[in-house]
Amino acid sequence: MLRSTNRPACSGLVTRWRCWLTVVLLTLAIGQHSVGADPEKIADAPGRWTAERANAWSREQPWLVGCNYMPSSAINQLEMFQAETFDPQLIDREFGLAQSLGFNSVRVFLHDLLWKQDRDGFLKRCEQVLSLAERRGIRVMFVLFDSCWHPIPRLGKQPAPLPFTHNSGWVQSPGVEVLKNPAAWPELKDYVVGVISHFANDKRVVVWDIWNEPDNFDGGAAKRPGLEPKNKPELVNQLLPQVFAWAREANPSQPLTSGVWRDSENIVTLDDCKRIQLANSDVISFHTYGDVPSLERCLKNLATYGRPLLCTEFMARPNGSVFEPHLGIMQSRQCGAWCWGFINGKSQTIYPWDSWTKTYSGPPPVWFHDILQPDGTPFRQSEVDYIRRVTGVK
Repeated sequence: MLRSTNRPACSGLVTRWRCWLTVVLLTLAIGQHSVGADPEKIADAPGRWTAERANAWSREQPWLVGCNYMPSSAINQLEMFQAETFDPQLIDREFGLAQSLGFNSVRVFLHDLLWKQDRDGFLKRCEQVLSLAERRGIRVMFVLFDSCWHPIPRLGKQPAPLPFTHNSGWVQSPGVEVLKNPAAWPELKDYVVGVISHFANDKRVVVWDIWNEPDNFDGGAAKRPGLEPKNKPELVNQLLPQVFAWAREANPSQPLTSGVWRDSENIVTLDDCKRIQLANSDVISFHTYGDVPSLERCLKNLATYGRPLLCTEFMARPNGSVFEPHLGIMQSRQCGAWCWGFINGKSQTIYPWDSWTKTYSGPPPVWFHDILQPDGTPFRQSEVDYIRRVTGVK
């Protein structure tokens, strides 16, 4: 924000004129960023759906609303899906709680190591998740890759949660060692093509989210420094277009997307990763953890691309990203909406991001994410009542 108290001291006519011109240009730039200037021109990547096809797909869907789902018993994607810890009874019960809020979709993260470990068993468990969701009137958005949190995933027994720490056991996919080794990338192609082709015509799968926050870093690096290369974004930018191309090879009937997340309202100046995401996404998805004006800017600016909008992550109470009115705003714009988190469980996302650098001794008075306790008790009954009003649940 431009503040008058921070203007440079100007002396002399020429200097004053130059200062005035600088202020005008900065003001125009800020205005462009915030009120929705023309987007940077982006050429469609090969195989991308036309805007007409994407909008036709959208017209066939209900308003998509739901949550990012992880069972309360699982600390990460591996613990959710590995045979020893897969818990269909719990998943069914928690999908029932989602249904009771009027949610008709969930966003679920997969992992390439699950495919490498036991592809047949992994696909069978994905089938079970889809069947359990279908029983509750819920469809699934699968996420194939994710660049957030621990960069060195390991199969087998997963660690216990760190006390009072946000997402202390979440793991990246692919792990950093694979990301740094292009010779290993064909294994990733096998995973992408194998999973998508298996469900390419499955109506229980609503969207494929190719890569979550691709150029993000480990949020817990303060306690485990030096695990990621500084050129991680460059490595991701080499791989991400290939992943989209592999997904196209599987010829899915569902749209592909990857959500812009950093400075997601800014469409005037795009970084390389955002440019790749937008050029390849059939439908435009984004993350926003800001207040109402921030959400409004995202919706207005990203709508200029002329494609359906999906907000695949929102809701961080202390940041001003809340259900009321955010959920109603997105419904009014027909923007799909998935809050982060659902059940307060081993992911511990009721704690804020700063729990990696700040000590907590118990639950914060205001939960950062999540809606319900494991027994279904709401953090705030008024939130649940509002969600049900918006989704039309009696």
